[in-house]
Amino acid sequence: MTERATIWIVDDDRGVRRVLGAALREAGFELREFIDAQSVIEALTDQRPAVLFTDVRMPGASGLSLLERLQPLQPAFPVIVMSAFTDVASTAAAYRHGAFDYLAKPFDLDEAVAVARRALAQTTVTEPAPAATPAPEAELIGRGPAMRELFRSIGRAAASGLTVLIAGETGTGKELVARALHRESARARQPFVALNTAAIPAELLESELFGHEAGAFTGALRRHAGRFEQAAGGTLFLDEIGDMPPALQTRLLRVLAGGEFYRVGGRELLHADVRVVAATHQDLDAKVLRGEFRADLLHRLDVVRISLPALRERREDVAALAEHFIAAVAAEAGTERKHFTPAALAMLAEHDWPGNVRQLENLCRRLGILASGREIDVGDLPADWRRGTGIDGAGWSEPLRDWARRMLEAGAEDLHAHARAELDRVLLEVALAAHGGHRSQAAEALGIGRNTVTRKLGSSRRRSRSG
Repeated sequence: MTERATIWIVDDDRGVRRVLGAALREAGFELREFIDAQSVIEALTDQRPAVLFTDVRMPGASGLSLLERLQPLQPAFPVIVMSAFTDVASTAAAYRHGAFDYLAKPFDLDEAVAVARRALAQTTVTEPAPAATPAPEAELIGRGPAMRELFRSIGRAAASGLTVLIAGETGTGKELVARALHRESARARQPFVALNTAAIPAELLESELFGHEAGAFTGALRRHAGRFEQAAGGTLFLDEIGDMPPALQTRLLRVLAGGEFYRVGGRELLHADVRVVAATHQDLDAKVLRGEFRADLLHRLDVVRISLPALRERREDVAALAEHFIAAVAAEAGTERKHFTPAALAMLAEHDWPGNVRQLENLCRRLGILASGREIDVGDLPADWRRGTGIDGAGWSEPLRDWARRMLEAGAEDLHAHARAELDRVLLEVALAAHGGHRSQAAEALGIGRNTVTRKLGSSRRRSRSG
């Protein structure tokens, strides 16, 4: 339990030890204080803390040197580094040597207590850090109805060898579908070549697709094989086909219709033994009506159409995707894998994900590196997601702000003390009611000591009698 957890503080500043120690004792922790790193090293021969706070600049060995010496013991106990002299080098060094978190002095005591609780909650004393696992391969993940239907479509289309048009919003995984179609087809042993037609300047796209002969244009010093040649016998994936210029649409149509093409500046007729898979996030039918895309080319590409669901349409798959991406981050970085708490996964599933799976992957990459500890909780998610959910006080912060403004305009004094007392009273009443009046259970739920509950209840009753 939190009440019996012992936290060590090492800092040569007696004032820091006294103030931080008082805050941690108030929160229900037991404390042991040290003035230098060597004292900690000696104490570790027969004891281990639940959490260790260390200053950086101290007589003798620095806090960073202590952290480096403690690294072989991790994750036996989290280390929280404190310093009034913060810079990129020291902060990066702290995290590189395994710091759980880094607090810049002067720090908020409530923040320090919250960091200690979070560190303690994620500590596994008896188990060493697992070895890094190989990065999971990129794959289509999902068990919901939408993904099951997608898998059936891929299975049927892969075996057919027909031209496929993949439609879906940006970030839904269109290239993964194209690779799956190739992997499960009879062409699997031959090349898979991808080209994003929107990423290549229009004047270079023709050469990229069909190749060119030496001297075909300025800078063409030697013969260049285009993507059709590179993908011979295999699959050519043309992403964002809706952005292809009209002139190239005509050339592509000829290749699809006749299976033959010339390099730019060439006279040799080449045969295209290639399966074309195209993808777009645009409405090609609407582009045809506007005269921006050839109708006959769309008919050639749209032999088999596979539509990908947006991530918001398959929320049941968000948790599996998030854990997959977090595992990939740990494997790539060679670090211990983090995990999401159930509450964090629930919030991820509620998000609308305008950037779809790619947005989720990018978020997981950021959290896998920057989030403290082994668990990623709601507090680690973007702050704007929590607004309006009741988390971080979002459900009552506006009324509180209005109340504070009115009180200040009326000339009220000791506003912070009055608000803090009212907050304590409400939290205690609700916690006690939720736990049938049991003070120990209420204290544990609130993350404070039982004695603190008793003291605050007494203060609340005295205020009530005096009022």
